[in-house]
Amino acid sequence: MNDARARLRYLDQTLDLLFPGPGDPSPYTLLPHRLLPRRLVPRAWWHPGGRVTVSSGRDGIESHLSEVFGTAVRVTLRVRPARRANRKPILEARAADGPIAFVKIGDTDLTRELVSHEARTLGLLAGVPLKTVVPPAVLHHGTWRGLSVLALTPLPVRRGRIPGDVLVDAIDEIARIPGGDVPDRAPAASDPASGDPPPGKTARAGRPSLGTPVAGDPPPGKPARAGHALLGVPAGGSPAPESRGLEERSFSWHGDLTPWNISRGPDGRLLVWDWERFGTGVPLGFDAVHHFFQRALRRADPATAARACVARSLRILAPFGLSAAESRLTTLRYLIALADRHAADGHAPLGPPELWLTPLADSQETLL
Repeated sequence: MNDARARLRYLDQTLDLLFPGPGDPSPYTLLPHRLLPRRLVPRAWWHPGGRVTVSSGRDGIESHLSEVFGTAVRVTLRVRPARRANRKPILEARAADGPIAFVKIGDTDLTRELVSHEARTLGLLAGVPLKTVVPPAVLHHGTWRGLSVLALTPLPVRRGRIPGDVLVDAIDEIARIPGGDVPDRAPAASDPASGDPPPGKTARAGRPSLGTPVAGDPPPGKPARAGHALLGVPAGGSPAPESRGLEERSFSWHGDLTPWNISRGPDGRLLVWDWERFGTGVPLGFDAVHHFFQRALRRADPATAARACVARSLRILAPFGLSAAESRLTTLRYLIALADRHAADGHAPLGPPELWLTPLADSQETLL
């Protein structure tokens, strides 16, 4: 089954779920067209083909969201790709004057857990003073017809290069978020997906972009500025005697900090969404390795991308003060954790781990 046909089949299932009859027929349009279905939007007179008719009855999602927000709501529906364990209906709710919410619908046991986890995480973040990272706010979290519904403030998606120092600062800040009542082990990690171009190199001198070789990389064991606060290293000196080693410390991570889940905000901060994989109790640097790995998967097969992670681990993690050995170990632990979490989903988007991960882990056995 080709991609368009698989998307359309899942769209039919989603429409039955979100627009149950009876009700008057309401016209929608598939954009850009049926051979490349990506969005289902309320039909306008100037739309080309791809007409789809749905029920606009009182039992539909538009009626429910209209009650939630106290105004008439129409929705735009993303036509999701197939074969993703965390696939769920994703909507943009729009009022007469523009978008008012980004809505996730949990329609399986896993996606209901993910939606609830994200709601708890964003509730936690609402009480954390953040300087670099801007998460969405929860507008509504509830149930409808047995489905979980999470409505979030829409964050403006701006295309363009993200300076490496902004990304490093964001990862640094996320790592220091306290776990609160969010479980240490977040739901399983998400699949690779298509999205915005990868971020660029640097904006300020001396701050390397993750995974980008630049002059002036710190030598193994010498922390860069971004890692001092996390590692208990004073601004110009050695680790404090009371500071614990990396092996004894744990940090938080976003869990899916990919180029398509972030955007540069108008004030220069980093807009970050899709917090459904947030977790605590992980080594420092998991988000940085995940970001690099997902970019690598756009250009290479999983085995090659995993080897690239290990080969470039120091460049990826040097901004956080990790030595060469610590960087390789953290990278391997991330890859093992990712495979384990995919297995917990009963899903293998990268293929069997014995093909893409086991040979690499065996070659680095002395670190493990």
